[in-house]
Amino acid sequence: MNENMQLVIMVNRVQRCCMRAFSALLPALIGIFCVKLFINNTCYSTYIQYYSYRTGDIMNSEKCASRTNIFSKYALLTALISLFIIGGSWPDTYAGDSKISPHASDTLSRIGQATAEIAEAVRPAVVNISTMRTVKSQGGMNPYFDDPFFRRFFGDQFRAPRERKTASLGSGVIVDAKGYILTANHVVQGADEIKVTLSDKREFKGKIIGIDAMTDIGIIKIEADNLRTIKWGDSDRLRVGETVLAIGSPYGLNQTVTMGIVSAVGRANVGIADYEDFIQTDAAINPGNSGGALVNVRGELVGINTAIFSTSGGYQGIGFAIPTNMAKSVMDSLINKGKVIRGWMGVTIQNLTPELAKQFALKEDRGVLVGDVVEGSPAEKSGLKRGDIIIEFAGKRIEEPNQIRNMVANTEPGQTVEMKIIRENTKEIMKVTIGDVPADMQKPSKGEYDNLLNGVSIQDLTTEVFSKLNLPKKIKGVVVTDVEEESHAAMLLMRGDIVQEINRQRITSVSDYENVVSTIKPGKDILLLIFRGGSSLYITLSNQ
Repeated sequence: MNENMQLVIMVNRVQRCCMRAFSALLPALIGIFCVKLFINNTCYSTYIQYYSYRTGDIMNSEKCASRTNIFSKYALLTALISLFIIGGSWPDTYAGDSKISPHASDTLSRIGQATAEIAEAVRPAVVNISTMRTVKSQGGMNPYFDDPFFRRFFGDQFRAPRERKTASLGSGVIVDAKGYILTANHVVQGADEIKVTLSDKREFKGKIIGIDAMTDIGIIKIEADNLRTIKWGDSDRLRVGETVLAIGSPYGLNQTVTMGIVSAVGRANVGIADYEDFIQTDAAINPGNSGGALVNVRGELVGINTAIFSTSGGYQGIGFAIPTNMAKSVMDSLINKGKVIRGWMGVTIQNLTPELAKQFALKEDRGVLVGDVVEGSPAEKSGLKRGDIIIEFAGKRIEEPNQIRNMVANTEPGQTVEMKIIRENTKEIMKVTIGDVPADMQKPSKGEYDNLLNGVSIQDLTTEVFSKLNLPKKIKGVVVTDVEEESHAAMLLMRGDIVQEINRQRITSVSDYENVVSTIKPGKDILLLIFRGGSSLYITLSNQ
């Protein structure tokens, strides 16, 4: 039916083009013929007059000239009329070419109608989240307050941290009719008050159920029933080029819908979270969209909008969303167990470059290379060795380290998974029973201290951190996982820094860090030795 319709439309277009061409060409030919006739008659009249003048036949000369002039005038008039017709026919030709066919209008109308239906179906499940935070600051004190004379009479009242309230906006998605809302961790982390506004303008007080900074996922709950929810989609089935809608509250503009495509999947090493497997989209995402929904053309939730890449602070065509398969796993763990349970295999892995593939005599550079195996880990117990190439995990091809890292983390501890490896140019299949991440590796310090390191979160160095940051094996210390924007250290420390020493005391673990930092008095300067960008350097945190 569609092919026949297209054929009929094509034939009609060809017929219209031919008619327009003929209607423009015929007057042109007539005009050219008349102009030529006018020139010939003029030349002939001139010749007759000249000949009659030479022969003396004046009467015949005047008679021929009169007839010729009349004929020439008619020819010239016909030529002008023809040119006028041509001039009038060309605009019609161009106007006809720009006409919109009913088929085109109908197609675009149906696309617009479909988009509107999807937006109408999912918007009630997207909410606005506004938060209030208390920010403590110790900066800006007058140095005279350090004088013993002033402290004798006034004590430390002028040295007490100053507090101020800050407000922020974000979005969330209702995933359960009983009031559970999925959002981004950075939208609600550290919030003293959370207000949730539904699509029907009703407002509720939100309560944090759980957060996970390593994936930037947060779960809050409101006391309400029979809420409109959104259907879960399979983010693993997303393909580059698919149409998606982003729904949220950019700049506080509730229920804003934008449309784009999936620009890429499996984006990692973006520097937003520890576990990254982002969906990249060009659907407009702006501040306030964080925690909002990314839905496919079936109205299914496939991602949670979390960040943008921008040099201006606004939309520049690159946005990132957490895939729902990762978000749902984290959410279920937070709701049911109160914490995120991640799988652990105990290996250090790296990219298999063409150069490494050549050294290992491999036919193709597919898979990841095992650089080290933790003693006593599930990987060692399964027989995995340094130098093995992992090419498949749980039946899926492995292309890069972040892929298998995320897959292992999302695997339930105690579950046995089949792996395919290459060892000495021979493919082997082995089974590994995934373990739980050791407690000393997964518990970061929250950085709540009454000194200049307040707001700095750290954790122990793990094999994953060594691999991700490409650290030398000799490095000892703790890695900075977060630095609050309003803290003293925000201008000097950054995520990924390795703290090796504090006030000349060596740091090798979170315990060492907490023992040293807890003894530092408020307002005292702190000397840090950190490892950053391939080298160690000293920095000083100071009130000055």
